[in-house]
Amino acid sequence: MKIRDLGEFGLINRIARLLPAPPSDVVVGIGDDVAVLQARQDKYLLATCDIQIENVHFLADRITPYQLGRRIVAINVSDIAAMGGSPDWALVSLALPKHQQITFVDDLYRGMQEQMEAAAANIVGGNISGAKDIVIDFFLLGNVAPQHLIRRNGARQGDLIMVTGTLGDSRAGVELIRGRRADVSENAHKVAIQRHLTPRPRLLQGQMLGHCGKVHAMADVSDGLLGDLRHICEASRVGAELRAQDIPVGDACLEVAAALGTDGLEWALSG
Repeated sequence: MKIRDLGEFGLINRIARLLPAPPSDVVVGIGDDVAVLQARQDKYLLATCDIQIENVHFLADRITPYQLGRRIVAINVSDIAAMGGSPDWALVSLALPKHQQITFVDDLYRGMQEQMEAAAANIVGGNISGAKDIVIDFFLLGNVAPQHLIRRNGARQGDLIMVTGTLGDSRAGVELIRGRRADVSENAHKVAIQRHLTPRPRLLQGQMLGHCGKVHAMADVSDGLLGDLRHICEASRVGAELRAQDIPVGDACLEVAAALGTDGLEWALSG
């Protein structure tokens, strides 16, 4: 069996089965947006990490180092937000080719620091190594009060399914970055590219939803609406029904998709 046969989430489940049962101070282990640890009595410790690899997650000639810095922080902050928490500290591991310009590191950290400041968090350390391609591994710690923690496994029959913002624009941005020519407005082109290269984590919204006492389950949609809704359904042992006319498809997504002769709704669901 190859990794492609299992897929990302099948591999995650397999790894989880290889490990022993978590100790009692692990509130949430493998399988949610972040790990939740009982580090102190009044707060849970949240831990998450994500990686960006050149030619896998990004193309160096299609994203600036500043944008890349903002992006790697945003996708990690988004995981903390999905649990209703607040980010605190980050560690950054860099693997860089020896021929890489020093200004790349300057601009990368400028982008990371700007996004961290917006989240009221700090970079406190990390590691540097050499590599053939650029690799950035970002590890983020945060906190949440136990009563405000929102997991994937709490969805109930009769719950409404809701998202913040619109969907599909990032997928439209991917198509444009890949070089597909679309006769679209300047604004649609700009929005689609920005939504993909510099996504905005819904930190304040996640915290507000965690505090309101009416949300039973939550996840970010980095794997697409259908993919992440499926995760919630599997963890909560419920099903879901979506009405196509109610999916908030982004205007840029609709415009780019129409120009390329495809369905914007499909991008909004799976992008």
